[in-house]
Amino acid sequence: MEQVQSDTQSAREGIPATKFCKHCGAKIPTEAILCTACGRQVEELHTGNPQPNIVITNTNTNVVGGRPFLREKNKWTALLLCFFLGWLGAHKFYEGKVGMGVLYLFTMGLFGIGILVDFIVLLFKPNPYYI
Repeated sequence: MEQVQSDTQSAREGIPATKFCKHCGAKIPTEAILCTACGRQVEELHTGNPQPNIVITNTNTNVVGGRPFLREKNKWTALLLCFFLGWLGAHKFYEGKVGMGVLYLFTMGLFGIGILVDFIVLLFKPNPYYI
């Protein structure tokens, strides 16, 4: 109560009202948002527009284009198929990519280049991955 009286009394006398910084303890003006001594923020900024409440409802389902991914594939299975039977396109058939599997079958794994690229790509995929 004495602090309020002294503030109003000092305001009447022309002396600006002060408060103490909660970080360094220095006397600062009552209206100050930043401490004039240490530079730290002592009050919250009050703007005319309050922050809207943002609600994120992420059910964490794997859905793209309205169609859920249903095929979960094991990275290591695909990697071993690519390494041993890549020239037959076995890893592509495992992923359900029949057209690419047939292409790999007739071109011996896109002449070996496709197998090498797929092996590197499969190596860096997460386990499990979704097709």
